[in-house]
Amino acid sequence: MTMLLQLTIQNFAIVKALDIDWQQGMTTITGETGAGKSIAIDALGLCLGDRATTNTVRPGTKKADLAATFDVTHNTLAQQWLATQELQQTQLGSDSNADSKTGSNADSKTGSNADANDNALETQECILRRVISAEGRSRAFINGSQVPLAQLKELGQLLINIHGQHDHQLIIKPTEQRKMLDAFAGHDDLIDNVKHYYQSYRKQVAELEALELSQQQREAKKQLLQYQVQELDEFSLQLDEFQTLEADFKRFSHSQQILSDTMESLHILSQNEHFNALDALQKCHDTLSTLAHYDNELANIATMINDAVVQLEEANNDLRHYHDRLELDPQAFSMIEERYSQAIQLAKKHQVAPEQLPDYHQQLALELNSLNGDENRLAGLADEIEQTKLRYFEAAQILTDSRIAAAKTLSDDVTANIQTLNMPHGQFAVAITPLSSEKPSAQGQDEVLFVVSINPGQSLEAMHKVASGGELSRISLAMQVILADKVVSPALIFDEVDVGISGPTAAMVGAKLQQLAKNTQVICVTHLPQVACKGHQQLFVAKLTDGEHTETTVTELSEGARVKEIARLLAGNTITESSLANAQELLAG
Repeated sequence: MTMLLQLTIQNFAIVKALDIDWQQGMTTITGETGAGKSIAIDALGLCLGDRATTNTVRPGTKKADLAATFDVTHNTLAQQWLATQELQQTQLGSDSNADSKTGSNADSKTGSNADANDNALETQECILRRVISAEGRSRAFINGSQVPLAQLKELGQLLINIHGQHDHQLIIKPTEQRKMLDAFAGHDDLIDNVKHYYQSYRKQVAELEALELSQQQREAKKQLLQYQVQELDEFSLQLDEFQTLEADFKRFSHSQQILSDTMESLHILSQNEHFNALDALQKCHDTLSTLAHYDNELANIATMINDAVVQLEEANNDLRHYHDRLELDPQAFSMIEERYSQAIQLAKKHQVAPEQLPDYHQQLALELNSLNGDENRLAGLADEIEQTKLRYFEAAQILTDSRIAAAKTLSDDVTANIQTLNMPHGQFAVAITPLSSEKPSAQGQDEVLFVVSINPGQSLEAMHKVASGGELSRISLAMQVILADKVVSPALIFDEVDVGISGPTAAMVGAKLQQLAKNTQVICVTHLPQVACKGHQQLFVAKLTDGEHTETTVTELSEGARVKEIARLLAGNTITESSLANAQELLAG
């Protein structure tokens, strides 16, 4: 359960400054017509993310500053949301508090509760703040951190529900009726199971549709790939093979020149009988070695020439062996030339470098395998969809059975409650029928319809056909009371939902609201004394003017002041002893 602790308002509409502390249980708000009884609700709505209008800021001021403090100690969903968004109270910043009394109050309140995070048993608070400039610009804050308005609205839905004069109309919508029945049944796990299979079904159907849509294109692509892969399979160029082919091709294509030139080089080095390089160097070495006996400086030169002779002899031997191994094999050259040329042609055909052909070949093969996998997937997907549908309808039937069981109990409970709200012959039932379409739905296979009978002998009909606005309001209230016993509710605000009722019915509505307040905080703007007297706290709204300026004030009434206010609601502005006595009697009851 969430509880609204404090609402601070500055320069909002005709409010100069308000600081309202709220109590547990039921709070009623009363005041004269036109005094602005709903102004606190409107300000709270802005804190929860409502859209600001042009008359939001008090005339003559620069900005409106609004802040609402909530106790979220027992609201697990809100705590989880704050933790996920990293907006817990410990992260309260200072930038949002500048130039604002509201901001200062927020800081003060946060500071006073700083130790709450160290003790899970202590109050955990959350502060929502909205600053709106006279030009219409708006800033939103959660625990001091500036956030987008959408985040403020998202969190606000977890903290409080505001029911306006016409919000009871929601109860006639089938989607809302289904949600109410499911909330009463508390079978979230069954709904999640149905949604799981529904989402799996939709994903598989979308995949099937995509595969079928691209099947013709995929077949054409597959045929091309099969031809290309087969051609490359037959050629079967191995990794790094082209580099070897290229080297062999160059050698064979110049083999005659290599043979001739190496022979000539051998002749120059050692085989020319008249003059060759080895004999000349050896003779030079011998001469310098002899002269070294006369001058030692020539010894080093003779040594270097001797080293050159040794290296030249090695080069000569290697060249001779190379020349002796040379073979002019036209058949081998023809095979190398053919494969080398084919590799170049295939590379040009596929627009890749010849050395990249093996990798490209592997890439095409993988793509072909993927297409074959799509065909296999297409063949098996229909069976998967049927299996998923089977599981979906099994889960949906379990959900239907649970709804039927809950519908019987809810029908009895609502019937008993509306009969205490001056509808003595009222009958309420939840009709559950199969969906007209057999296609899976995220919410199951049921149409949920609330039907009522107001008068004896009247058949059960859809609520909007037989129930008046006041009766719908009472049925909605009865539903709220019943659901409050079943689910953890955020704080509830009723903004003059008792319009159109009076007398004994008003007293019963007040009693129901008071009963609802046992499970959650209830705030009710009302003009009925029978409702106002049921509050644990009563706030009075007054409008003051000096002829030039108008200001709204909100005051918490003492016990004595409550008697006078209830008497005013009973008798109007002329309060009599009789109306005071009636007021005391109402409050005592």
